[in-house]
Amino acid sequence: MKRLLIALLPCIHATLAPAATVFVEAESFARRGGWQLDQQSIATIGSPYLLAHGLGTPVDDATTTVSVPEAGQYRIFVRTKDWVARFNAPGAPGKFRVSINGKPLPETFGAKGVDWSWHDGGTVTLDKGDATLALHDLTGFEGRCDAIVLSSDPDFVPPDDVAAIRAFRRKALGLPDEPTPRGEFDLVVVGGGVAGCSAAISAARLGLDVALIQDRHVLGGNSSSEVRVWIQGRIHQEPYPVLGEIVEEIDTHPKASPGLEEIYGDDVKLRVVRAEKNLSLFLGEHVDRVETDSGRIRAVVSTNVATGRESRYAGRWFVDATGDGTVGVLAGADYEVTEKGHMGASNMWLPVDTGKPAPFPRCPWALDLTDKPFPTELKRLGVWFWESGFDLDTIRDAEAIRDHNLRAMYGAWDCLKNVKKLYPNHRLLWAAYVSGRRESRRLLGDVVLTKEDVLSGRAFPDGCVTSTWSIDLHLPDPRYEAASPGNAFISEAQYTRFEKPFPIPYRCFYSRNVPNLMMAGRDISVTHEALGTTRVMGTNGMMGEALGRAASLCKKHNADPRDVYEKYLDEFKELLKRSTKKVQ
Repeated sequence: MKRLLIALLPCIHATLAPAATVFVEAESFARRGGWQLDQQSIATIGSPYLLAHGLGTPVDDATTTVSVPEAGQYRIFVRTKDWVARFNAPGAPGKFRVSINGKPLPETFGAKGVDWSWHDGGTVTLDKGDATLALHDLTGFEGRCDAIVLSSDPDFVPPDDVAAIRAFRRKALGLPDEPTPRGEFDLVVVGGGVAGCSAAISAARLGLDVALIQDRHVLGGNSSSEVRVWIQGRIHQEPYPVLGEIVEEIDTHPKASPGLEEIYGDDVKLRVVRAEKNLSLFLGEHVDRVETDSGRIRAVVSTNVATGRESRYAGRWFVDATGDGTVGVLAGADYEVTEKGHMGASNMWLPVDTGKPAPFPRCPWALDLTDKPFPTELKRLGVWFWESGFDLDTIRDAEAIRDHNLRAMYGAWDCLKNVKKLYPNHRLLWAAYVSGRRESRRLLGDVVLTKEDVLSGRAFPDGCVTSTWSIDLHLPDPRYEAASPGNAFISEAQYTRFEKPFPIPYRCFYSRNVPNLMMAGRDISVTHEALGTTRVMGTNGMMGEALGRAASLCKKHNADPRDVYEKYLDEFKELLKRSTKKVQ
């Protein structure tokens, strides 16, 4: 029995398994065309997938070459779904075809199934040798494909359980049983947003050997070109005005959100990080496993989103800058989550004037906003308050939240263009398929900062990173809830002012029960309400800069993060006064 696995994701690969196996890595030859590598469901389906994100225009084919070991009949399975079926919406907008050697299969994929599953594509007769396989998008409206299997066994059906699929994928791709060692580091930082970059750069400049692991191929998180939010929160504040120097280095100061791709400075962030000789950068690595010993983290293990290969990073101290508290939760750290009524996620979008008529197709599967209230002025389209997921699990339901945002966008644009006859010359230039999250899990430290602490101006002896953003909590905007009852997509910000700046205590930046774990970003030790002020990226970056200094004291004294507060607080405060700015 011979089976051919073409794992389009985690990489577009060609493999024969389990007999005479041929493995071809996509990065060396395969084209993705206009299909995007999407990771919204990686926590629930076990891998990224390809997404035809064409904004209503079919994207170019994704292609790869497979080596067929012998002539014969092969049964074909495609792992996909109808992405609007969960919303009981008609139309199956994510339809696509699969072709082999230029001949399309008779089946249309992406048109059935609420959940991810294997769709039977029938059988094909193949000659021995190389064959070309292609995904052909039919709509430009978010078709998605996880993997394709060709089997010479007519009775074979691929497994549907996530754990079984992972095992099958690893065996079929010929991946090693053990992760590849990537080194032993003083500090391992997981998460390449502003907080993680700042922590890694700060520690590297203070002499630590640092690994920075990012699950995407760009740095910056919400401030990257993938999400397009500018960095907010004042830096260079008393009592430690040097904090913010690294934030300043990686901030290109865009003045539009969303704006054009180049103003978000993906290249600047990469250049600053790669200039550090003590810093090893690992892009496209999704950390999904943590090794512990006696309650301490010994290593984290990542899966490469393009190849499926695992890597291991050993370290003495770790920083969770994932935003979601991923490392902490995997390590058994105490955490909290606000399950209902938390802040949502945004997928922003950008319409532009083309100077000529720009038609847009009707979208019967999108939210029908024909007679519903929603913002219609150009300046209010696709900005931060197009936000949803307030009562959903921001991690488990990440794909559903993103897809609801897209249905709201397409429904609004359909209504504006085709019903209200507005903006006849405008088209959708860009829309984020990567959600910008505001809130998920919060890891607990020795201090859990509260709203009352902030409003009262409570002084902490270890107050260091200053928060200057008002307590800003997002809730569904009641003016627009009728447009999507029970699943709002427009928010309003509710502000509570306080005397600024407020120094956040260092004890919010390390875990209370995992002794060698620190955290920076929106997963620090605060309540839901206090997160409203601490969550913005300028503040998050200063957290990272402070943790780099704390990590240097951990190395100097062979200590843990808690010891920095209990034994070396005065020394820490002195370090917070000293610049780590790169000397040009």
